[in-house]
Amino acid sequence: MSRNINDIQKVIENEIQEFHQRFRTAMKSEVALMDAVMNFIVRRKGKQIRPMFIFLAAKMVGEVGDHTYHAANLIELLHTASLIHDDVVDDSMQRRGFFSLNALWGNKIAVLVGDYLLSKGLLLSIDNNAYYLLQITSQAVREMSEGELLQIEKARRLDIKEEVYFEIIHKKTASLIAAACAAGMASVGADTATIEKAKNLGTKIGMAFQIRDDLFDFGDGDAGKPQGNDLQEKKMTLPLIHALNQIDPQQRKYYINIIKRENTNPDRIKEVSEFVINSTGIAYTRQKMYDYRQEAYDILDTFPHTEAREALRDLITFVTERTQ
Repeated sequence: MSRNINDIQKVIENEIQEFHQRFRTAMKSEVALMDAVMNFIVRRKGKQIRPMFIFLAAKMVGEVGDHTYHAANLIELLHTASLIHDDVVDDSMQRRGFFSLNALWGNKIAVLVGDYLLSKGLLLSIDNNAYYLLQITSQAVREMSEGELLQIEKARRLDIKEEVYFEIIHKKTASLIAAACAAGMASVGADTATIEKAKNLGTKIGMAFQIRDDLFDFGDGDAGKPQGNDLQEKKMTLPLIHALNQIDPQQRKYYINIIKRENTNPDRIKEVSEFVINSTGIAYTRQKMYDYRQEAYDILDTFPHTEAREALRDLITFVTERTQ
């Protein structure tokens, strides 16, 4: 039985408290409007899973220091910026059950705030001579942008194949979690081989994490987003892709046509959602998630047994079994 998120955090309780203080400081701005937006963001922060990956990865091989906090701040700044930009790209009015930043302040301010957070992250690394963090995270930012563009490109034609789906989620989600694990270990002086292994570990976790998130769109838990939201945004996730692959071309054309031309009709989107739920798509997708999770466990088990390693194992379990 895995521990809940609060139990996992106890292993890094002091580090998380210190991180929260440093993160609030990093978000400060002398521009009143920007500072108001920053306060809104800080109050609406989620579980901050990525900093947890950083601190646990660091404690598996060394002692947490200033550079580990720099890494956590940088990754969380980049993650927050990416969420803000995603909401603008997706024209999303909600984030975790609350109004999104762009819903309250508009797209122009949201884009500028996202850019501001990106610059804060870059300056944080430069000011603290942590250039290796820029190398690790810059690749993730590039891949996240490529993944978003690839998803938009495929949404126009709705011709996505399973291998393309995995490429998209690898770039969009797994790349930043991979960067978090790698940055955590790099921050305590791990060698190149260990950092690369941490990156591979984070990739497997990130793949499983995003697959779990995609299951939420079909009523498998409560992710704080409306059911069918991915379908409305013409996002071809794994449950849908697999379900479509199991039917004849004429039926496939029928459902794709609904997503392409009637994605704003709740009744029609519900029809597609029920088709996926009643297919083998959900079970198939869940098994893929478990496969990636097992690969993550296998990599994790190559590290020495420590309290941090066991907490990280529980965190992997948590992100793949979460209901929100």
